[in-house]
Amino acid sequence: MAPSKDSTPEQYIAGLPPDRRDVVSAVRAVILEHLPEGYVETINWGMLSYEIPLSRFSATRNKQPLSYLALAANKTGFSLHMMHADSDPQLLDDVKAWHRKEGKRFDMGKGCYRFKRLDDIPLHLIGSVVAATSVDTLITMAKQAWKLE
Repeated sequence: MAPSKDSTPEQYIAGLPPDRRDVVSAVRAVILEHLPEGYVETINWGMLSYEIPLSRFSATRNKQPLSYLALAANKTGFSLHMMHADSDPQLLDDVKAWHRKEGKRFDMGKGCYRFKRLDDIPLHLIGSVVAATSVDTLITMAKQAWKLE
């Protein structure tokens, strides 16, 4: 699927075919339930994006809000971009262990977690990954990475 031109999360979801809408809606519900306070849900980069508004942290390199997560329906499946999932290696190890236990393929590279069906992902563990990084922690990580402090 091409990147979305929608301007709201509701428009993005409404524009998906029903089977894809169901998967995105289920993952989105887990994200919204576990998303730490201070992140906002928007459409950015053509997908659902969970980010720190520029009004809270504007010292980004690309002058875009600091991204935490993104969720998209793609041509061949779905992607959950967890750019900072490696900030707690144990959580990522738990997700990998779930895949091994369930006999499912773990497909992740550079923070992009790809899956084809809802039962391919451990929603309970995704909720833990989402909840793991507060806005203040992500800002501190960005400042350290960009040598702003």
